[in-house]
Parts: sequence; structure tokens; C-alpha cells
Amino acid sequence: MRKIAALLALTLLTATACQAQYKTDEFKTQSGKTVKITFIKHASIQISYRGLEFYADPVYEFQPRTDFTRFPKANFILVTHEHRDHYDKEALAQLKTPATTLYLNQSVYNDYRHGQVVANGDSLSIDTDIQLQVVPAYNTTPGREQMHPKGRDNGYILTLDGLRIYIAGDTEDIPEMANLDPIDIAFLPCNQPYTMTPQQLERAARIIKPRVLYPYHYSETPIRQIPLLLAGSGIDVRIRDMK
Repeated sequence: MRKIAALLALTLLTATACQAQYKTDEFKTQSGKTVKITFIKHASIQISYRGLEFYADPVYEFQPRTDFTRFPKANFILVTHEHRDHYDKEALAQLKTPATTLYLNQSVYNDYRHGQVVANGDSLSIDTDIQLQVVPAYNTTPGREQMHPKGRDNGYILTLDGLRIYIAGDTEDIPEMANLDPIDIAFLPCNQPYTMTPQQLERAARIIKPRVLYPYHYSETPIRQIPLLLAGSGIDVRIRDMK
């Protein structure tokens, strides 16, 4: 028994140490519940709320590799589309259990053959205080349209006790952003030519007007431009390690 207890303690310590290398921000919901957001890499995000673990686009292979066996198992996983820096079978295998719910677009489902297909315009009530809205994500710049064609990929708005978190996926500053209800926290990509330029991200942020903005999926983009471009906008721009 002592040996088993020691192994369990070591496992917990290892998991804690692993997660400690990643930055986590905390937010409060309308009724004072805590939401923790952990910034893993690129487009991979962990959101913890009320003992539940949500992951967006968890990827193992995309460098640097992430050992998701050292993270808490997922209750819910959101996959935006099938590109390898968003959809990774190894990461899904490391995180999911038989009780894990996966939300994914049709293209990912066609390959993975497991999970719940959701499409632009869908709204789901996961629990009394948890809602998921599926929104468009696509390219508009001439010559880029087939990178992320309109109607194929998903963005997600996860609402936790009134706190609205927008995970944009791979998109440019599309017209549908003007129709989003108020957003508290926005993750917007900035990685031309695949997603937005810094100037496009600035336009998107000024349209959405989130309380807090995290540029993500930015690779080698000079992301420090973003706070300067949005100076005086009232948006709290936070730069995290999300190359």
C-alpha cells in the first residue's frame, strides 16, 4: 500500500510539475466561479472550470512536443479543423477517456470516425451553465480561400456561467465577427498567410471588442505589434507563448 501511495504521489507531483511550465490565467464568472486558462502552445489551450477540463486543438506532434499524459484527462475536446497543427490523433488518445466528448467538424470526423459533428451556426447547451456556440472560420484574401474555405472549419464560443470565451480557429477578419454577442476573452490567430496579419487582427479586435485579447497561433509573426496597434482601444492585450 505504501508503494502504491508513493507512486500515486509521484504521479501527481510529476503532473503538477509538468503543468507548472505553462502559464495559467484566472478569471471569475458572473457568480464568482473560477475559470483557469492554460496556454500550452500554438492553438492548444486548456480551460478548467468547476472540476471540468476543456481542451481546444490539443496537438502532440507540433513542436515542441507536448506530453498530454501529464495533463488532466479531458471532459470535452474542441477541434476546429483537420490541419495537423490543430488535429492530432496522438494528443486525443492521450487526453480522452470513454466519457470524453469531442466536438469536431465534418472533415475531422471523416478521418477520426468518432465524436460529435458540429457546424457553423450550431448552439449546444452542455449543462445549465455551460453553452457552446459554433461560428465560422475561414480565409477571405484572394488566393488564400482554399486554405480554410468558408463553411468547412469551426470557431467556438464557450460560455461558462456567463463568461464568454471566443476561440477563433484559423480565420481572417470575417464579416460574421460583427454579429457576435459581447465577448469577454478572445483568442485570435495571427500567422499570415494562413490566418490574419497584425493589421487584420487589429481590425477584428476592434470589431469584437473583447475585454481580454490573446493573440495565438502566431508562429514567427512579430506579435509585439499588437498591443501597440490596439493602444487606447480599452482592450487588455495579453501576450503568451503561443507560437
